[in-house]
Amino acid sequence: MNADKLTKTLCLAAVAFAVQGAQALEILIPEGWDSPTKVAVAPFGSAMHPDEPDPMASVDLAGIVAFDLTRSGQFSLLPADNMLSYPTAPDQVFFRDWRILAMDYLVIGRAWTEANGAVSVVYHLFDVTSEREIASARITAAPEKLRDIAHRISDEVYEHITGIRGAFSTKLLYVLVEDAATNSPTYHLKVADADGARARTVFRSKEPLLSPSWAPDASRVAYVSFETGRSTIVVQNLATGERTHVAAFPGINGAPEFSPDGTKLAMSLSRDGNNEIYTLDLASRELRRITRWPTAIDTEPSWTADGMSLIFTSDRPGKPQIYRVRLDRLLPERLTWEGDYNARARLLPNGRHLVYVHRRNRVYHIAWQDLERGTVRVLTQTSLDESPSLAPNGTMMIYATQDLGRGILAVVSIDNGFSYLLPEAAGDVRDPAWSPFIDALRDGR
Repeated sequence: MNADKLTKTLCLAAVAFAVQGAQALEILIPEGWDSPTKVAVAPFGSAMHPDEPDPMASVDLAGIVAFDLTRSGQFSLLPADNMLSYPTAPDQVFFRDWRILAMDYLVIGRAWTEANGAVSVVYHLFDVTSEREIASARITAAPEKLRDIAHRISDEVYEHITGIRGAFSTKLLYVLVEDAATNSPTYHLKVADADGARARTVFRSKEPLLSPSWAPDASRVAYVSFETGRSTIVVQNLATGERTHVAAFPGINGAPEFSPDGTKLAMSLSRDGNNEIYTLDLASRELRRITRWPTAIDTEPSWTADGMSLIFTSDRPGKPQIYRVRLDRLLPERLTWEGDYNARARLLPNGRHLVYVHRRNRVYHIAWQDLERGTVRVLTQTSLDESPSLAPNGTMMIYATQDLGRGILAVVSIDNGFSYLLPEAAGDVRDPAWSPFIDALRDGR
């Protein structure tokens, strides 16, 4: 696709329903996105008797699957209006129709209501070139789980085609500020589907909420609240709503991050007079100080996947830079050298690449760095970018940015720069956190 050296904006009106109750997503197609895999997702059929409810009356399964695949940045989806046929079962598939349209893959499916009221959906994935079925499955769940079924299908199709686990069934955690420009803003801690749909408030406060993060099993979240008049780190159970104040020391209590096993929190505290990195054992409440640099601010810790090290921001060289410290040695190692501002780092699952806030030409972007080669590449084309958070499969990143003076969320592909916006109609959005992998059909989330 020729982008004429400019970023183009494409509004996907055909799949705008995928973000019900919010604005339609804007898909930004950057220069260089010119070789996507071509996929057709035919409209799913409804196999039902006349007296049965239509399981897809309110949810377009095929549309959600198509939208999921589109926003991954790796696929070009064929509009339904351009299809030559609409198969819903394997014996209705004529590969000639899809070869004429130059499709690489075809997804079909149908849904029906079971006698007990549950809904079953069966899908089939075909390789058009080899004219063979490469995957199929039947998924059954309660009717209110239809969107989750669609995301599960997207995950499986994505993995069969790319070999990478899909992350469409994941969730987003973020802070929404209503009336941000007034003297009485309201702060909402919100959880939504990865496509922005079904957003719900899990905590509301008239005082600021900051730095939310997920537990590795996605059952709990941690964040900073000022509800007591000073910064306090809170852990909240999402199923019960139970909240526990785990750090309310004198001074700053900030930037909580769960360890990979969920037993500890890394955080930044000034309890001893200076901002340093600590870990807190959530069971024993044992606090361990990790950094010691009396003239610097050490903050924004994040864990490596093995739980053996922390990545953090420090201004010990005079300007913010990224460091790594092994927890068995406590000897910080500087990781970033390019530029005079690098902060809020997150390590990709491969352990080799890092994303962080990077200032270049006095503009804040999100950058990617190869830790072995030292290569730095700017990922985002927006400005005032902050708070990067990675999808659990490492292919996409969500971050906060500005649009017409208000905070919004944006998502960008790590590999090809494909990006889209998640505008929130209700107010100013900030501090996103992408969840770990979630099985919403099994866990009831």
